[in-house]
Amino acid sequence: MTHNMSVDLCGVRLKNPVMTASGTFGSGEEFSEFFDLNRLGAVVTKGVSSVPWPGNATPRICETPSGMLNAIGLQNPGFAVFAKRDLAFLEGTLDPGPEGTKVIVNVCGHSEEEYVDCVEKLAGEKRADLLEINISCPNVKRGGITFGTDPKGVERITSVVRRVAKQPLIMKLSPNVTDITEIARAAEAGGADALSMINTLTAMKIDVARRTFALANRTGGLSGPAIHPVAVRMVYQCARAVKIPIIGMGGIRTAEDALEMIMAGASAVAVGTVSFHDQTAALSVIEGIREYLERYQVPDVRDLIGCVG
Repeated sequence: MTHNMSVDLCGVRLKNPVMTASGTFGSGEEFSEFFDLNRLGAVVTKGVSSVPWPGNATPRICETPSGMLNAIGLQNPGFAVFAKRDLAFLEGTLDPGPEGTKVIVNVCGHSEEEYVDCVEKLAGEKRADLLEINISCPNVKRGGITFGTDPKGVERITSVVRRVAKQPLIMKLSPNVTDITEIARAAEAGGADALSMINTLTAMKIDVARRTFALANRTGGLSGPAIHPVAVRMVYQCARAVKIPIIGMGGIRTAEDALEMIMAGASAVAVGTVSFHDQTAALSVIEGIREYLERYQVPDVRDLIGCVG
């Protein structure tokens, strides 16, 4: 029996349902020293804005039980450098054509105008297959989570970006809300082609020896295994609230974690924090899903999407 690993995401075919999570993989150049990026379903880039962002003051990363906090603040060199350096690297590294690994560019902004400007610049980039709009980062002073926690704001920013985007549009949702399904419906109403969820949970750590905050920003985004059950629950809820596909993420370390997301309703999954200490974790997830299909004689990974009912 042959076992199909490919999935459809907004009309774009992924050879398998596993991708990287934005902010944990750069654009893949460093990771290409450990494995062939062409084995991934997609590479999701670090967030890019129309102009350079310096990010937050240090310290801005700390470990926590079963996870980590980060307050990077979406530091990035801006679109011009990103296109010349990162997109050029991916174009030269990834195989072209329908069987090639796809590129999802994560876009961030402080304002509607900044989102629009960056999305318009990406319109002509042939190696930007899909766009992931980050409206949910808890570590920036303006924009980000400001858009992502209000349903009306989510619908508006989605519709504004949808009008200028040439690629399929994925909206990245914040878990720091009362009802995640309201946010998901708002993104769908605004014209989103897909959702990615969840981003990090706002959290805090205090250094008791120094009697101060572990992060200069005071709060940061919690990621890693600690948030996985929350992410699975939210994916399950939203998969039943909207008709567009979902990319599930949040604490995925193993194929079992990924399969939980898929069975909850995710069409694809993103591997993030685990890559900081296991650079080939995404490949292990891919192979683990393949082995599951073979072991349980499931002909198509798509048969598992939302199968828990």
